[in-house]
Amino acid sequence: CLVGNKAVAFFSRVGGEVLAQATHLGDAPHIEDLVGTVKVMLDAYTDGEVDEVRIAYNRFVNTMTQDPTVEQLVPLPVADEEERNKLKHHWDYIYEPDAREVLEDLLGRYVESLVYQAVVENGACEQSARMVAMKAASDNAGSLIDELELVYNKARQAAITQEISEIVSGAAAV
Repeated sequence: CLVGNKAVAFFSRVGGEVLAQATHLGDAPHIEDLVGTVKVMLDAYTDGEVDEVRIAYNRFVNTMTQDPTVEQLVPLPVADEEERNKLKHHWDYIYEPDAREVLEDLLGRYVESLVYQAVVENGACEQSARMVAMKAASDNAGSLIDELELVYNKARQAAITQEISEIVSGAAAV
């Protein structure tokens, strides 16, 4: 399952099998645009067609740093012993409907939110890279303008000096 035009184009070019795709999300993607793709992924996992589902995206750290990241969505990573001990409690809850149905619904929503977060972070990385590139282009254009202005002023100065020396030479000849 792929999100984005470039991912679809890449996997089509290398001969990868595309089960579902979400493209043309624009600058402001909505989680509803991803629900169908996430459902296809989770159904493939539930039906045993795939052993795990991972997502690869650019994690936004700051304007200058974006980290390529691969995270496992399902099965959920197992917490280590220390984390499990922190989370132990002795309360019993009654779930309506049963706990399994609640967990299945929550898992779907959780994975949807993780995929949505990845799409949004990827968009932030793209905008950040554009902003940095445009800043560099503006700075380069500014320095180029300064250099051209200096060349123009030198040429103008040389022309004025040439004219003055011609006038002085003409006056001296008379």
